[in-house]
Amino acid sequence: MGKSYKIGNPKVTVFGGSGFLGRYVVYLFAQNGWGVTVAVRSPNYAGFLKVYGVEGQISLAKANISDEEEVKLAIKGSDAVVNCVGILEEAGGSQKFDLLHNKYAARIAKISRNMDVRRFVQVSSLGADVSSLSKYSRSKRKGEKTIIENFPDAVVLRPSIIFGPEDNFFNRFANISLFSPIIPIVGGGTKFQPIYVMDLAKAVIKSATDKSIKGTFEIGGPDVLSFNELISLMLEIINRRRLVFNFPFGIALIEAAILTFLRKASFNLIPSLITIDQVKQLRYNNVVGQSSSGIESLGVKTTSLRVILPQYLWKYRSRGQFNKNGFD
Repeated sequence: MGKSYKIGNPKVTVFGGSGFLGRYVVYLFAQNGWGVTVAVRSPNYAGFLKVYGVEGQISLAKANISDEEEVKLAIKGSDAVVNCVGILEEAGGSQKFDLLHNKYAARIAKISRNMDVRRFVQVSSLGADVSSLSKYSRSKRKGEKTIIENFPDAVVLRPSIIFGPEDNFFNRFANISLFSPIIPIVGGGTKFQPIYVMDLAKAVIKSATDKSIKGTFEIGGPDVLSFNELISLMLEIINRRRLVFNFPFGIALIEAAILTFLRKASFNLIPSLITIDQVKQLRYNNVVGQSSSGIESLGVKTTSLRVILPQYLWKYRSRGQFNKNGFD
């Protein structure tokens, strides 16, 4: 178990600490005795994080990463900084790939360096590449480069799909199975190497606390499966029979364009199902390269999908946790 918290223990600032990955990172830092500043745009929605530590251990700081002064105040006094901020699709205002993944991320790294922060960890994405067709992937790679320029000893982690109780992947498709006999997907043959959110959080903590760790690490779990195989595994676990329909990329691009138009026309009232950029991302496999440094080199043992998925997908079975065998 973790160490007890005392005044004078090391401190960390976690940007995006109330998000899916961020909350696990905050929890593990707290369990290991660190003082944690959670930098978020809306502290009122992040109060749940305080129960992860003892009184006074976890503080919330209002920090829009587009505001340089707020970023400085959030970082002040910290020994380490972790940036978990990222978006999967663009929206209005500052919610743009290049701003969040590149410009503002580099600013956080530069400020951290100037304020004598010892360790900086950036959570990027597997597939980050300036030559990618995906704007998301290009922005992630550009961000990695500018971060290293501003904080040469930074550690960059590139995870594949992250799964866990709050994920937006397995939960989304399992929810679709509740009301639709068909599950539509794109890029059924595209391969992924999903990483359990707690395992990734452990890699973040290790990167932030071990001074010998530097560079970029591609992070994947023990299972390498195609998109089709991931959906089939999900259906097996929730005991449901559904037709998985694989859209060709050309048709998927047209449908994504129509959905994007309708969403903008409705002022974002229509939920986002898939974007043009996400269709482009699905043209590439999302697995750890054979010559890349992986999570094992950080001393983290990874957890299989079959161990974790049943722990939170049971609620999508017709009779919940009591439905062990029968298919629907």
